[in-house]
Amino acid sequence: MALSEIALTDQGMVAAAKAIALGLGTGFGAIGPGVGVGYLIGKTIEGVSRQPEMRSDLQGMMFLGLALTEAITFYALLMSFVAFFIA
Repeated sequence: MALSEIALTDQGMVAAAKAIALGLGTGFGAIGPGVGVGYLIGKTIEGVSRQPEMRSDLQGMMFLGLALTEAITFYALLMSFVAFFIA
């Protein structure tokens, strides 16, 4: 069976929809955390430039914020895998 014949079947359409859901879910799920990480690091740099003595405190809070922000990306990836493998 040729590849074009597989794509025209219901099974091929479901496989294509699952692949699109995986890509879009992960991609859109990474946009927000990407913006958040950039904002977080920028504000940390701004805070250190204003008060250099607070560097260690700000860095600790920044890394905690980075970990929580990056967790959102993993949740989006997990939900995309759920949509791909289970649905």
